[in-house]
Amino acid sequence: MTPGVLPIRVAVLGAGTVGAEVANQLLTRAADLEARVGAPLVLAGIAVRDLQAPRHPALPKELLTTDAESLVLGAHIVVELIGGVERARELVLMALESGADVVTGNKALLATHGAELFSAAERVGAQLNYEAAVGGAIPIIRPLRDSLAGDDVKRILGIVNGTTNFILDRMDEHDDTFEEALAEASRRGYAEADPTGDVSGADAAQKAALLAGLAFHTHVPLESVSVEGIERITPDQIRAGRETGHVVKLLAICERVTAADGTVGVSARVHPALLPRRHPLASVRGANNAVFVEAEFAGSLMFYGAGAGGPETSSAVLGDLVSAARRHVIGGPGLAAPPSSGLPVLDPGLVTSQYQISLTVRDEPGVLARLAGIVAERGVSIETAQQTRAGVGGTATLVIGTHRAPEAALAAVVTALGDALEVAAVAGVLRIEGE
Repeated sequence: MTPGVLPIRVAVLGAGTVGAEVANQLLTRAADLEARVGAPLVLAGIAVRDLQAPRHPALPKELLTTDAESLVLGAHIVVELIGGVERARELVLMALESGADVVTGNKALLATHGAELFSAAERVGAQLNYEAAVGGAIPIIRPLRDSLAGDDVKRILGIVNGTTNFILDRMDEHDDTFEEALAEASRRGYAEADPTGDVSGADAAQKAALLAGLAFHTHVPLESVSVEGIERITPDQIRAGRETGHVVKLLAICERVTAADGTVGVSARVHPALLPRRHPLASVRGANNAVFVEAEFAGSLMFYGAGAGGPETSSAVLGDLVSAARRHVIGGPGLAAPPSSGLPVLDPGLVTSQYQISLTVRDEPGVLARLAGIVAERGVSIETAQQTRAGVGGTATLVIGTHRAPEAALAAVVTALGDALEVAAVAGVLRIEGE
């Protein structure tokens, strides 16, 4: 033990994949972590629901407890890894109000109650760190909060869900259907027993709310993030994208934008999109994550790595833990949330987008001209048009790429095209990003 320095008591809440790994590293790397902090980190205990449940790595039975409240109130730093929202909120508030710092990887908790928790931390000078909440092992929270604090972030494009990236990658590389790719993701352990939170985009939306709030210094309520999942992506859409030099990715997009009516604000959204294959994010394969940041002065930055996994995510948790522990050694209040910029979160209909619309149309002269008129009547212009293949029964597949236009106008175009006599079906609609 470092002479004259008191031990820092650490409570770990949860002993799942990440929690067990964090606890194990606190025990097995104690000397190394003490050297980095300047004081010993003592694992005070691990709160669990079931004392007898098997755990990997194995943990000393005497450190396990079901009394989370007593453990929290006796700690200097609380590591919350139980997941969920309400129970986690109760314990994190208890920790912060007692003056303890908190490290969490709970994106759902922060996306839902972040403003309340940061306010509680600021009142008592405690610190709330959450690097593991977005991107697993990828360091993105600290770069946005600290390294780019003097810059102006313009835009963030993120592949922040490994399950959906694996599925879309399989559909692109192996021509799998969505169902086939999801089954393979489940077989390899990338998909949960209930994958709804991943494939619906809900998981990515929570992360988008956190990234947007941090990058643009404004509160972004989770319900203001527009969300579309990948459940309806078809092999035909994947192939049509491939033919135009694009790849389909589920993106979390956070940007400072000027809407068509002149309003300056923040947009946060999650949806599948077509990326040019030359874009750095297009090369992100399998279950990996990546975040692409565009800043005014730093330019383009990319953060890439494993988005999940016990050892990988524990790296982010332990980084936060060492940071919080060093503050206990040095002294001083915790990092407060930055002042609000006051930027509004814009209605998704005001944001400009670019669409690729795949249509099954009558294979006859004049169809494109008539459809172009329908598009123009709604204030949108066509950038590209390509007949990709002849269909059955005198039909053809027509892929239209639009210029950028307000989202509301583009949605009206899709509806009008679907009602047109020349159109047998709207086969798919994807936004184009990263051009």
